[in-house]
Amino acid sequence: MADLPGIGPVIPEDGMVMDAVTQSNVMVLGDAPAIAMGNLYTSFAHSTGILFQNSAATASQSSTLAQATTNMGVMQIYSANTMAGASATEKVAQVGATDQLSTLLTTLRSFNP
Repeated sequence: MADLPGIGPVIPEDGMVMDAVTQSNVMVLGDAPAIAMGNLYTSFAHSTGILFQNSAATASQSSTLAQATTNMGVMQIYSANTMAGASATEKVAQVGATDQLSTLLTTLRSFNP
């Protein structure tokens, strides 16, 4: 056998070795679509997970905002001057129904010639 400079001895080709290399390359080519679909499904699952995480975070923030708004409303109700409210209610209650009815009757009579 002759030696190739820098490479080594020349080995005669064997049909079984060539067939094994060919089959190995065919297997790699055959696996490519399956690997590509696996990567696609992995990416899709990751995106869906992020979508649900964002949805849960938004719901939590919305709940916190609603609770804070309710709290502020209750604080404003409790901070209102109760004596001012009682005084206004008393003034409205003092206007009698008879005064309102007489005013309405006078207004209706003014329309009659």
